[in-house]
Amino acid sequence: MINISSIKSANLTNKQINDICKLKNSFWNFGIKSQIKWYKKNTKKSDIHNLLYIKNKLIGYTYLRKRSSTILVKNKSKKIKYIYFDTLIINKSFRKKNISKILMEKNNEIILKSKLHSFLICKKKLILFYKKFNWKKIPKKKIIVKDHLFNDNGMIFNHNILKLKKADYKNLKIEYFLYK
Repeated sequence: MINISSIKSANLTNKQINDICKLKNSFWNFGIKSQIKWYKKNTKKSDIHNLLYIKNKLIGYTYLRKRSSTILVKNKSKKIKYIYFDTLIINKSFRKKNISKILMEKNNEIILKSKLHSFLICKKKLILFYKKFNWKKIPKKKIIVKDHLFNDNGMIFNHNILKLKKADYKNLKIEYFLYK
């Protein structure tokens, strides 16, 4: 039986945090202590954690963070909130079984309800995956990430919420803060 929960950081139990860190460590092998340290340093109380369980075992996880960005068009700038889609991970034993589809649909639902746009950074090999869920690739020259090294690809979801005119896209730049 599949069960999915969306929980704010402030409401996660220690067991849930440990389970998240163990799952993340199965892909980003920095050690559990390092994962927990990163979690404590970088999460905010209102961040959203989507946990997908099968038979009470955490097998899928996504992390959504509300952060700040600045939209720059010509000589005008506007500060806005957005959701940084930080993490998507599925237990290795459950990959290629459409589990990620369940999580992506949940993420998109949360983003749409928030009435914010969302931004993610991904490797080239994942662009087609995210496009299946209506994410759009943004040219690198349009993106400025202020507090993180950015060498990969940027994608955006729910960009219509920005209410930009077609002509604005030519001169558009978006500055993102991932940690502030």
